[in-house]
Amino acid sequence: MSDNQNLLAEQRRALILDEVRRRGGVRVNELTRRLKVSDMTVRRDLDALARQGVVEKVHGGAVPVAEATTHEPGFEAKSALELSAKEDIARAAARMAVRGSAIALAGGTTAFALAHQLVDIPDLTVVTNSVRVADVFHSSQRSMTASGPAARPGAATVVLTGGVRTPSDTLVGPVADAAIRSLHFDVLFLGVHGISVEAGLSTPNLAEAETNRHFVRSARRVVVLADHTKWGTVGLSSFAALEDVDALVTDAGLPVTVRAEIAERLPELVVAHPAEEPAPVRRPAD
Repeated sequence: MSDNQNLLAEQRRALILDEVRRRGGVRVNELTRRLKVSDMTVRRDLDALARQGVVEKVHGGAVPVAEATTHEPGFEAKSALELSAKEDIARAAARMAVRGSAIALAGGTTAFALAHQLVDIPDLTVVTNSVRVADVFHSSQRSMTASGPAARPGAATVVLTGGVRTPSDTLVGPVADAAIRSLHFDVLFLGVHGISVEAGLSTPNLAEAETNRHFVRSARRVVVLADHTKWGTVGLSSFAALEDVDALVTDAGLPVTVRAEIAERLPELVVAHPAEEPAPVRRPAD
């Protein structure tokens, strides 16, 4: 953990959360020494993390919250976590989108971050089951001119699937599934609740799992967007195996040993670093 007393609150809390998850708990006095901040600052950080539902405060410190496999956080709760990592992943993944292609963006906060990076790529056709993602594109589709608002040249064509809304503002169920089954995508950008060797890609929402299965089947190329905290997490329902994934885009927080394990199983692993070009790691030929 860093000794930098000038860390932003978001960065400091990310470090604290990583330490809690890695060690199974931390004490306030340990954090004050390692982070070189006051006892009050650490307690405020723990209060903020507890409000987000990711740690539980105990006497003298905090422990991780043991989530059930059926627990599904809301969009606002998830959007407050790993902000920097999600932005890094979004910038790296945006380089995989080709002008004029048909892409699918499944729901989630990382896909939401990616949507902001894709709005300037011309002539995309975007299919999404995320209300939040659709709003990003719709807000960008018109530009102001001297005579008032006008359609922006090259703005994406956006298709929102319809369906039943989940806590993460994702549309799922038979209506969404039918819409996705009838379409074909050049590339699917897919955020996940959890990813592991044994369970593959998983989610706590059964209906979302079924909708994601249809997304995966309809895509020529599947790109998973997952920050380092998603590795080893398992939700109630698996919807794809690692063998179904063409590329994983993650952040620099993923341990090197895990990167090697993933690189052996996937054709492409992209580790996104802040302010530098991500380097794809390709599986060597047999």
